[in-house]
Amino acid sequence: MPNIKSAKKRVLVSETKALQNKSFKSAYKTVMKKYEAAVASGNKADAEAAYKAAIKKIDTAVTKNIIHKNTAARKKSRYTKMLAAM
Repeated sequence: MPNIKSAKKRVLVSETKALQNKSFKSAYKTVMKKYEAAVASGNKADAEAAYKAAIKKIDTAVTKNIIHKNTAARKKSRYTKMLAAM
């Protein structure tokens, strides 16, 4: 356990940030699964709505440094192709 005041604060801040990142990652993965399930079901309207949510969540993840921008570009490309193939 740290003795210095600033080190104690850093511990608290890092715990808070880790919790926020974990929460966001969980929501991110849920949105991705919902999109993939919508595509698998074959319902175009549901897939389009889920696609918009997925793309928005991917872009947000990049701005929060949760995922790399190249990973985001790859995922967006794959999801766009999946939607177009329906």
